[in-house]
Amino acid sequence: MNFTELLKNIAAGESLTLELKKSTAEKERACRSLCALANGLGGQVVFGVTPSGKVVGQKVTDRTLEELAQEFQGFEPPLSLQFQRIPLSEGDSLGLEVLMVQVERDIHAPISFLGIPYERVLNTTRVMPRANYQRLLIESMHTTDRWEIQQAVGCSEEDLDVHEILVTLEESIRRGRSVDPGTRDTLAVLRGLGLLVSGDLLSRAAVALFCKDEVALPEFPQFNLRVARFKGTSRDEFLDNRQYTGNAFALMRRAERFLIDWLPVASKIVSGQMARIDMPALPTEAVREALANAFIHRDYTSAAGSVAVALYDDRLEIISPGELHFGLTPEILYQAHESKPWNPWIAKVFYRRGLIETWGRGTLKIANLMKTAGLPVPTLHENTGNVVMTFKLPEQRSGVNEGVNVGVNALFAYIQANPGHRAGEMASSFKLTQRTIERWLKQLREAGKIEFIGSPKTGGYYGQVF
Repeated sequence: MNFTELLKNIAAGESLTLELKKSTAEKERACRSLCALANGLGGQVVFGVTPSGKVVGQKVTDRTLEELAQEFQGFEPPLSLQFQRIPLSEGDSLGLEVLMVQVERDIHAPISFLGIPYERVLNTTRVMPRANYQRLLIESMHTTDRWEIQQAVGCSEEDLDVHEILVTLEESIRRGRSVDPGTRDTLAVLRGLGLLVSGDLLSRAAVALFCKDEVALPEFPQFNLRVARFKGTSRDEFLDNRQYTGNAFALMRRAERFLIDWLPVASKIVSGQMARIDMPALPTEAVREALANAFIHRDYTSAAGSVAVALYDDRLEIISPGELHFGLTPEILYQAHESKPWNPWIAKVFYRRGLIETWGRGTLKIANLMKTAGLPVPTLHENTGNVVMTFKLPEQRSGVNEGVNVGVNALFAYIQANPGHRAGEMASSFKLTQRTIERWLKQLREAGKIEFIGSPKTGGYYGQVF
């Protein structure tokens, strides 16, 4: 870095990755900041610049560097630091230097200085809270001790959906992401997917991906999905509320089915065509990518947590248990960034299945799809142990297809819960005219969602089984 580049960095002021010190006399405080930077995104501590950004320089001698090296022995584990001396050559500054110390995010975090861990918050350094320390400790052990690579104690091949495994293999071969192993033996396929441990024992990842659908496993209560359609913009009242148990692929399909039933669809008439063209309110690919990310990155150690889909009048929330790791933030995820999946074995199988295209580009792909559709990029934030992606729904305009509006979907949910009822009973329950109910029933029949079973006098409406 030359002097011009240094001035440019300093002009931006202290930040999450930059700390300014007037001289090395502040070496102990500087070491606290280096500790915090190593526990965060990395960065620089610059000596010879006041906190206000004024470059004053200082004499840098061998003794100066020896004193710093002595202070640096307080880091545990030891840090790898890079030094750069930038001479000042104008007026009274002749012979003075600015000393820059660079540190990268340390793979051995959490780092402590004199027995105390520190973290960076905006442009300040503080003692790291215990919860953050524990999170970094878990991240440091993640490579060799993460949940997905442990043996699924109590589970056997009989607990797996063989059809789901074979579909994954065939799709992976079709996409050129796996070589045909020449066998369809279940354990051989799982071995090829890297999902066995200690020989031929099932990993937890194998069970999360391929356990039988709707078969509750007492050992893994977290293999579930919650979906809900709320009335209005708060959680005060449900229009629909369901929970499912099963493997990640089956749960993702159920989430997609729920959104097909409930998401608004805008319709338009194309010039020269008699047919009406229906367009989902949100790009299908963007929503699918968000759902896949929720299952790939979720914290499976949380037995009480589940992926959740919450749909309101104005927004869609896709909720994944856990938090962002490895220094990732919502802002970084919407920039080019290194792929760091929390469950890389599960991510790899999702990739082979074709549910994600490339690692590390999920949020970027979602943003691009939303921008192409002329819609705002979804927000991403952490909320009480969950990562929440929120899609803002476009405002309803004229031409919206009534066949998928809230009233029709509410009627469909009513029929599923009360099979065999007739139009009159539904009108009474909904406090609407029978004519309105019959119009909605017609739309549901045309969509193939319901059917009338029995004679005209004694029969009733039933939801189709998909």
